[in-house]
Amino acid sequence: MKFLRATQDIESRLEKVSAPLLILHGAEDKVTDPLVSQYLYEKASSKDKTLKIYEGGYHGIMEGEPDERISAVHSDIISWLEFLMKDNVFYNW
Repeated sequence: MKFLRATQDIESRLEKVSAPLLILHGAEDKVTDPLVSQYLYEKASSKDKTLKIYEGGYHGIMEGEPDERISAVHSDIISWLEFLMKDNVFYNW
């Protein structure tokens, strides 16, 4: 019951998320449905937000996955951070 209340509390506050947001999710995740990440992406009020769904990826997309997928995730994170720094997104937040 506590978990359900905590989840509802978080859901009610998603629109308050305004910081730059990078959401990464494995499409084959059996622990957390990728639709939860899609919901977070849609509800967050962040001006700069990115959602990446990795086909064939599971829950731990940076661990226990094929090397090429882990490399792709690392590359996406670095590219996103470089973009934020280049456009000074953090300074405008």
